Amino acid sequence: MNDLKQMIIGVGACCFLLFLMGCGGMRKPAKQSQALPGIFPDYTDVTIPSNIAPLNFMIEGAEHIQARFLVAEKELLAVYGDEVIDIPEDDWQHLLQQTVEKKMQVEVAVWDEKHPDGIGYRPFNISVAKDSIDPWIAYRLIEPGYEAWQFMGIYQRELGSFCEREIVSNKTTTSACINCHHFDRRSAKRMMFHARGENGGTIILDHGQLKKVDPKKMGPQKGAVYPAWHPEGRYIAFSSNTTNQTFFGQGRQPLEVYDRASDLILYDTKENQVTADNRFLNEERMETFPAWSPDGKWLYFCSAPAKKLPDERKEMHYSILRVAFDSQTGLLGEQVDTLYNARMEGGSASFPRISPDGRYLLFTLADYGTFPIWHNEADLKMIDLTTGKPVDVDAWNAKDQTDSYHAWSANGRWAMIASRRLDGRYTRVYFGYLDANGKAHKPFLLPQKDPRSNTLRLKSYNIPDFVDGRVEMPQEVVELFRCPDKLIQ
Repeated sequence: MNDLKQMIIGVGACCFLLFLMGCGGMRKPAKQSQALPGIFPDYTDVTIPSNIAPLNFMIEGAEHIQARFLVAEKELLAVYGDEVIDIPEDDWQHLLQQTVEKKMQVEVAVWDEKHPDGIGYRPFNISVAKDSIDPWIAYRLIEPGYEAWQFMGIYQRELGSFCEREIVSNKTTTSACINCHHFDRRSAKRMMFHARGENGGTIILDHGQLKKVDPKKMGPQKGAVYPAWHPEGRYIAFSSNTTNQTFFGQGRQPLEVYDRASDLILYDTKENQVTADNRFLNEERMETFPAWSPDGKWLYFCSAPAKKLPDERKEMHYSILRVAFDSQTGLLGEQVDTLYNARMEGGSASFPRISPDGRYLLFTLADYGTFPIWHNEADLKMIDLTTGKPVDVDAWNAKDQTDSYHAWSANGRWAMIASRRLDGRYTRVYFGYLDANGKAHKPFLLPQKDPRSNTLRLKSYNIPDFVDGRVEMPQEVVELFRCPDKLIQ
């Protein structure tokens, strides 16, 4: 009798489970549409690496949403939810392994107030490239305003998961302004950042050891701002900028940031000294945004004739130059080349970045000025250094919205792009694929566990960079700011 009772209970439980699955599981929509689904983020027809976190997405207002992932008409994964497609990480990684160098087809169906019986949309493709992406990225999180700040920090995110960790923040540095982080050859073991304010300085992490230096007290006694670590690890090139801003009461551009002076300096981490070349210390020209060629033989930078600012700000047009460098002597050579001539080609260039194979020069181009993040017209441009000809990367740009800071992955197949294309105010991270033929593919937004966090997180991702592993910042970093002379070299 007890066995029969337990059997009845078991059958009832199974029937109830089947009922629930019928109500909330995979369903068949009553209608079909030839339109693409209005998913957020827009992951339709993007190319992704084989080691990226799940591309979770949503359709606002959906009461039930489901997605089927197929390859060659064979279903490999099916996921459903109330409003969000939340893909299990293990299932997603297994799916990626089966679709490398293939296109997965995604079929999305939605049940909502307008379509109570469901509507299926035209399938879209996601291409999975064989080229992987670096395991981590690092960025500063800050409110999108230049005039004030309160809480900020440098954070790291694992790209194969949704893990985000703090590297350092001003919660532990007496509210210092933390900025301009940079890594030695993308190494998590060796990085630097600036901390402005009381007891601040340039902080260098070197394989678990910390030190604080003050470039203003060395050599030409100029402050260090935008950094570029030499590929051999000994030198760091800096621009020394005297930065100001002008605020506007009307128009789409709320402010203009500009330099009243900017020069180039070189910090020797081995000898702990700062040197400079007099050619790049004069008041007639402004030099900024240094970057190295992968072989370390050339120092790239932006340069423009000095103007009367802010009155002549719209006449500030920066070109991209490079000067030879000898890492044995630490000296800049005589030869100076112009790679992008703003006077002849128009606009104003910033953030020169050379691909790891040395072939491509990627940079931001705005109408004028040196702070493109506040310019809606700013776009990415690229030059093939082997031919001197431009390369079409329009696929990476958003119309009438800022596409600004960028970084290359270690294999040179992925460009990380800081863009304000979602709302015109907050800078978020996108990844664009560059295939072996030099073709740029549609970029995709940094995946989040909950897609809504892309818009609910009221912070800008600032200066995103690739990192080869997880940064372990020693707890002693707090002492660098509490004690004026602590670890000053």
